[in-house]
Amino acid sequence: MNRRAIITLLGGAATWPLAAGAQQTRMPVIGLLAEGTPDSEPGDLAAFYQGLREVGYVEGQNVQIDYRWSGEQRDLLLALTADLVRRNVTVIYTARGSAVAQAAKAATSSIPIVFRIGGDPIKLGLVASLNHPGGNVTGITFFSNVITAKRLELLRDFVPDAVDIAVLINPNNANADMDAADLQTAARALGLRLQVLSATSEREIDAAFAAMAQNRPAAIFVVADANLFSHRDQMIAHVARLRIPAIYPRREQVVAGGLVSYATDALASSRVAGTYVGRILKGEKPGDLPVQQPTKFNLVINLKTARALGIQVPDRLLGLADEVIE
Repeated sequence: MNRRAIITLLGGAATWPLAAGAQQTRMPVIGLLAEGTPDSEPGDLAAFYQGLREVGYVEGQNVQIDYRWSGEQRDLLLALTADLVRRNVTVIYTARGSAVAQAAKAATSSIPIVFRIGGDPIKLGLVASLNHPGGNVTGITFFSNVITAKRLELLRDFVPDAVDIAVLINPNNANADMDAADLQTAARALGLRLQVLSATSEREIDAAFAAMAQNRPAAIFVVADANLFSHRDQMIAHVARLRIPAIYPRREQVVAGGLVSYATDALASSRVAGTYVGRILKGEKPGDLPVQQPTKFNLVINLKTARALGIQVPDRLLGLADEVIE
């Protein structure tokens, strides 16, 4: 099975190769739908496979996985989802992004769907209730938008004199409007001014940081988004060049050289998603499976980056940190 099956565009039409023998097997088929590429989130697929194994499923042995990656072309999501529905997969797993989950829900009311998102699934119209989702949809949420204000407060703890904060956001994210509103509310309470910069591609990220170089902020806030996360190395290189403190929504960004992150364990959520998909394959109904929510948020600090920026991290924050990178 080629897990890296990439969309081939021929004269405007999209074609997706099936794994050899997929039509000859009676194995259940998981349709995996995600933004980005297989390499966008390191460890994500491995954690999902682990969750599947925990409930007795191994790819190629007793389950097939049909992969669909949109890259940066979000406009392909509806076509990708429609193709999975046409192939009548057993269950759809939307691995990244609220827009992906919304596309799947719009495409079918009969095929079970398991989502993995950062936003509020009720506000996004995915489920009627967290405890009793109903219908054909359930999943896992990080509730990353809920801690937006906490992230901004933490950033101010690292840069106490900061007033002007640059915010990097993907306007195409289904949570973008809610995130922006939450940030503005939190900024007013903290006496901060926000410069909101939109970016959806490598070129636009470059342009956003060029704008920061011209109108230099005291700190940078990167909003949670699967597409922005896939460009983490590009962003961290820009931040290092500008020597501006920044807070990120994922641990991996701090390991790569970012200053600080505050978030739930994204890989743990992928594992839980795998168990949910497996339970549905065994016959459980998605509407009866409560939406899983984070129980713990992790604070990760990169002391090497802090020293390079001349930041003295308060002992209080070091004491609270779940991980300190030396």
